[in-house]
Amino acid sequence: MRKQISFALLVMTTFTFAQENKATEKDSTTHHKEIQEVLIKSQRKKQFVDKAVYSFDEEALKQARYANDLLQTLPELQFDPISSSILSIKGGKFLLLINGVESTELQARGIRPENVVRVEYYDNPPTRWANRADTVVNIITRNPEVGFAAGASASTALTTGFVNGQAYANYTNGRNNIGLEYGINHRDYNNRVSNKIYDYDLQNVYYNTNERRVDHFGYTYQDIALRYTNSLADSYVFQAKFSMNIFNYFSKGNGQSNFTKDNLSEQHGTSQYTGEKYTPPKLDLYFSKNLSKKDEISFNIVGSSYTSESFEIGKEWVIDTGNIVFDNDMNLKAKQTSIVGEIAYTHDFKVGKLSSGYRIDNNNVDNNLQNLAGNFDFSVNYLTQYLYSEFAGKSKNLMYRIGLGVTNINNKTATTTDNDWTITPKIILGYELKKNQSLRLISSYTPYSPGSSTLSPNINQVVPNIVSTGNPFLTIQKAWNNNLNYSYNNKYFDFNANVFYNYVDNAINSMYVLYNNNTQYALTYENAQFSSRAGVQLTGSLKPFGNRLLVVKANIFPTMQRVKTNSGALLKNNYFGNNFTISSEYKKLSLTYMFNIPVYTLSGAFLSTNENQNHIFANYKVKEWTFTTGMYWLGMPSRYKTKTLDESLVNYSGTTNIYNNKNMFILGIGYDFAKGKKNEVNRKLNNDTAPAATF
Repeated sequence: MRKQISFALLVMTTFTFAQENKATEKDSTTHHKEIQEVLIKSQRKKQFVDKAVYSFDEEALKQARYANDLLQTLPELQFDPISSSILSIKGGKFLLLINGVESTELQARGIRPENVVRVEYYDNPPTRWANRADTVVNIITRNPEVGFAAGASASTALTTGFVNGQAYANYTNGRNNIGLEYGINHRDYNNRVSNKIYDYDLQNVYYNTNERRVDHFGYTYQDIALRYTNSLADSYVFQAKFSMNIFNYFSKGNGQSNFTKDNLSEQHGTSQYTGEKYTPPKLDLYFSKNLSKKDEISFNIVGSSYTSESFEIGKEWVIDTGNIVFDNDMNLKAKQTSIVGEIAYTHDFKVGKLSSGYRIDNNNVDNNLQNLAGNFDFSVNYLTQYLYSEFAGKSKNLMYRIGLGVTNINNKTATTTDNDWTITPKIILGYELKKNQSLRLISSYTPYSPGSSTLSPNINQVVPNIVSTGNPFLTIQKAWNNNLNYSYNNKYFDFNANVFYNYVDNAINSMYVLYNNNTQYALTYENAQFSSRAGVQLTGSLKPFGNRLLVVKANIFPTMQRVKTNSGALLKNNYFGNNFTISSEYKKLSLTYMFNIPVYTLSGAFLSTNENQNHIFANYKVKEWTFTTGMYWLGMPSRYKTKTLDESLVNYSGTTNIYNNKNMFILGIGYDFAKGKKNEVNRKLNNDTAPAATF
């Protein structure tokens, strides 16, 4: 393996120096940056091999109150009123940077629009961010005066428990910057109605369960962050950030079930009480040093240690007799320690940039489960190492980014150890057809580790005769992702067409199997032979008047899904994914309408719909104030549907409606004050520890 690593780095270095020797002065990195700046000023969008660069006209700057407003003008980004955050219309994980440093939307609210030079939109993030997000947005700013920025906002429903709140403060003095942020999302709903049907044969006996349950549920998610930065332009950056993500969830409900066994039916009463909480503290240390004008080295270490707690209490009984037919009392404590470390080096050549680095990620989870069957302890340790090198450059109309890495994943449990080394190449080729048209080809190969819940053998009671459990013998799955992307833009139209094909070898797939000497069914996991997704994704925006007076954004993606199970069965699903946004801005008033048509997507043993959207909201800005109102889920509750495939041993269908959300009327207010903010940090590494382990 050492020979493989050495060979990979040798190939990248040889390729890089060969390109440098062929270069002429006109291709220098310095000149390239100067040319890029001119292009940005004369053209709203410039497409590069892995990103699109946007600048903003005077009208957009006047209508925006802070940098966040500018992000919403990008064709593939939109404001999500439910979470009060910016999201990609294509879905996936979204990461925001300010001058290359990992940031939050609250920080972006402290930046005045006139101080935004440009925004870089990465739909294929560079290696240093690729493990964190599917989409990365980097706001490049000027250096305004030293000073203070602060703000707060809150929105709430008038008739139910729906609250989103945010507050932030930043102070800059010389090389030093101190920032404090707080965010809260609170939900408290008392009218969630679920209908679940299980239908199966077990030991030559036919069973059918049809349950209707009404429950009261809610959650509170709080983000707290304290950040200190010390930086000197073109020399060094040091940043220390302490954060906590506090999460609490509960659900308590009662219902009735029509239970059928062969030809006999009886009425059952049901009750369920569940809860979950965790408070992971996280320390993030970062240091970057310019070794020369062309060389930079960066270090990043992130650590977290905490305990997450979950519980479930459930009962089912015969109403006429009171006899208990199902009893579940379960408590899970998961002690979790995570640490991520990375070192990266970059060098600017005349024809592009070479980036190399090493990242190590270790996550240890110790599960202690107590239920009516006894006490169970299960520990798993995840260790991932990644050695990478990539080179990005341009030759005439051809743009390229070539990366080669080695990934080692070592998962160790009490019963098995899975140790895998994988060569992970990535190539992006782009060709500029015209100034406003480009064609790009992206191909990558990446291993993925199963999560802690899928590996854990802990048994979770679901309903009578059915349990769920993980599989500690799962192995690594490996994904080969391919995309061919065409981009076109002008004053009225910004369009992207992406043909994609994704193939996952040893794909982790959930399924029902006979269990406990064929006396029960268990929902568990296996390594399927493969899974695949193929289709076309059309995204973009239409501006009939060439401005923000009317903007239509669309995301349409007809997709074919295939899963070939370990037994050889081929599971199929086709769907026509979609979501749309219509918005209008006039002076300080903006109106937005969002809607979609939910579709079934395949995930393991189930087909599930995405959340329905039918929202309208408005914003009005007066000096430092923003007033918001809207109505979410017009004419309908939020609805979620799930069903099994025909091939499943257990036929299941479920529908959940949250009636508290139907025609939910929202009012909000925000205030932002800024005297200037220094944004000189250019952080090259952005890592995060593993999420909390729960049931």
